[in-house]
Amino acid sequence: MSLRDALQSAIARLTAERVPSPRLNAETLLMFTLNCDRAYLFAHPERELTQKERSRYDEALIQRGKGVPAQYITGHQEFWGLDLIVSPAVLIPRPETEHLIETVLPLARALDRPKIADVGTGSGAIALALAKELPNAEICATDNSPAALEIAEANAARLQLEFRAVNQPAPERRLFFHDTDLLNGLEAEAYDLVVSNPPYVGESEEDTVQLEVRKFEPRNAVFAGATGLEVIEQLIPAARVALKPGGYLIMEISGTIAAVVRELLTGWEDIKITNDLQGIPRVASARKPIS
Repeated sequence: MSLRDALQSAIARLTAERVPSPRLNAETLLMFTLNCDRAYLFAHPERELTQKERSRYDEALIQRGKGVPAQYITGHQEFWGLDLIVSPAVLIPRPETEHLIETVLPLARALDRPKIADVGTGSGAIALALAKELPNAEICATDNSPAALEIAEANAARLQLEFRAVNQPAPERRLFFHDTDLLNGLEAEAYDLVVSNPPYVGESEEDTVQLEVRKFEPRNAVFAGATGLEVIEQLIPAARVALKPGGYLIMEISGTIAAVVRELLTGWEDIKITNDLQGIPRVASARKPIS
């Protein structure tokens, strides 16, 4: 079978199985199978696939048809121009989270040597994007999953970017037991910025979440509890302990909880909610009072 025929057959197959963006998925999985880029696909349409390549491509298509995210099949996801390793142990980094990076950078660049904590780092996407852009920053990343930290550390090694990974043990769906437990990994009043993409989806919203997210991505990285606020309610006071006076908390949120998050930040200064490109509230930021 030629490369062109294999691709067209895969597009038809994924379309019939109602896989979103069937062409993109078919191309991504074929590039993964052949270990090539998109230019190669279109430059060599007559190239014949070997039997081994056909079998490998078919297996990838079977997995995608079952709903397994393409990123878990290929083991990779791009974020902020970085090629990250991902596995079912971590949430797949999404373009929306880049708004968090955009919010952090001007605040961090105003400081000579910013000290930053990334809480719930997962694949290390946020910490590594910040390390890429802020070579003078000291970055500490925490997570309650040892498996996730292994992925984050592997990504740091591959990309030759440095940050300190801290295993923050905690029960399911919680980043911290309570404020003082933050001090096990993060010093009090030591950080200029605390950043986080915490779980913020409520279990009552489960039916609105894509099936493949519900089925394959780590549940405790998506769902915070009944309302979606359970982790953020702990994160806000914990961050206040870790931040220096005048330091900033920046976290990803959703439109359904934006108003309540603003209320939870009562007592902070410079509270801002930033929308994503679709006009949906996506990032909440606030400054710890100096006095």
